[in-house]
Amino acid sequence: MRYFLTAALVVLLLGACQEKKKEPVMANEPMTAMKSDTMYTCSMHPQVMQDRPGKCPVCGMDLIPVKMGMEQGEMVVLSDQQVQLGGIRVDTVGAAVVGDRMLLSGILVVDETRSAAVSARMSGRIERLYFKASGEYLHKGDKLYDLYSEELNNAKQEYLLALDRVDNLKGGLVDLKQLAESARSKLLLWGMSEGQVAELARTRQAGAVTSFYSPVSGYISAIGSHEGDYLSAGTVLVRLAELSSVWVEAQVYTSQLSALDRMGKAVVHFPDLPGKEWTGRIGLVNPELDPNGRTNLVRVELANRDGLLRPGMSAEVAVTNRERHSLTLPHGAVLHSQGGDLVWVAQGHNRFRPVMVQTGLEADGRTEIRSGLKTGDVVVTEGAYLVNSEYAFRHGVDAMAGMKM
Repeated sequence: MRYFLTAALVVLLLGACQEKKKEPVMANEPMTAMKSDTMYTCSMHPQVMQDRPGKCPVCGMDLIPVKMGMEQGEMVVLSDQQVQLGGIRVDTVGAAVVGDRMLLSGILVVDETRSAAVSARMSGRIERLYFKASGEYLHKGDKLYDLYSEELNNAKQEYLLALDRVDNLKGGLVDLKQLAESARSKLLLWGMSEGQVAELARTRQAGAVTSFYSPVSGYISAIGSHEGDYLSAGTVLVRLAELSSVWVEAQVYTSQLSALDRMGKAVVHFPDLPGKEWTGRIGLVNPELDPNGRTNLVRVELANRDGLLRPGMSAEVAVTNRERHSLTLPHGAVLHSQGGDLVWVAQGHNRFRPVMVQTGLEADGRTEIRSGLKTGDVVVTEGAYLVNSEYAFRHGVDAMAGMKM
């Protein structure tokens, strides 16, 4: 009997030891192995995020803990009071005709194909500059500046000496004429006009200062040199812009490019010129995407025969496109960011879920929804920013973070 009792006691002790071995030793585990999903943010400034408690660097309030993480489909639940005070309104998504017009905002710029730079062809000092202010109109042939140039004066003397030798028949006549013609060509190459060279040959008097004239017409857009400046060959004196034709550069979202009719008519209005409109054509759609705004540049060419259009004016461009039926929402229902476009879809009483969408045309206060929604979905049309802010406050991240179409 004693033998059996002893054996049973040994079995019990061994079992207890095995159970004790299975228990984890929590005290010996390093604290760094535990990763927290809690961040701290400001209730007034949800863009402030840090991994430890502290004060808001903006307003000084105590930071509050929030749980990080965002999964597609997480919801925001609001109270009736929040919905009422925030002016949150919802509407059912439906199809409508879209695409008859695309409205774009733009700016009037110089037609770069009609701009020119007038530069010096030899070194020297500007004795006088006849046009000194940007915006002045310079006609082709107007006197632009007077230049003192030792290099040019020496070339004049060479030409006069060659003419004297031709007149006195000193040397072979053919060789002397070639020498005079070479000296004459040099003067023309350095910017003197045919009339100036002819006058020099007639008077046989080489002045110390030479006048130069504008080779083109245009408005002065920039002045690069001033009286008394010493010029090197190639130095730009003025830049000219011919405004008989101008460009309107507008931005269009990449998602709208496929709907843009590049052969469509573009009607342009200018707030500074009420009651007037200009009709032009699309001359360029820049294939390079602006990564900051996800937009492409569209250029409209306009004739400016009456000279009313000036670079820098704001413009409103209406491009006529082909019509089609599509889902649309008010502009305010769609939130735009670098990460994409988002809407808030109602999921019951005061419950809202973020959904990424692909947008298309924007016209008459509405935005085309090309994917992400279906007919019958109930979407927040007013107060979407408030719902988005509430989400950021509760979760510590923007609703668009980590979401994909």
